[in-house]
Amino acid sequence: MKINDFKIRSYGWRELAVLYAPDLIPVSAVKRLTLWVSKNKELTNALQQAGWKRGQHVLTPLQVLRIVEYLGEP
Repeated sequence: MKINDFKIRSYGWRELAVLYAPDLIPVSAVKRLTLWVSKNKELTNALQQAGWKRGQHVLTPLQVLRIVEYLGEP
């Protein structure tokens, strides 16, 4: 499944974070994505309903889709 040019598939948290913040070093990109998710309670709830747990390193395609639904494509 694709949304425009971004492919919905499993991503590592760091890998996805870098796609959202390519101008940052990976550790900063991870912090930024973590902050965005933690501040958005609706997104956090949608991720948890998709089986996500805080600290999870690999996201399922469904979890990636939820992030893209709330944050847009990276």
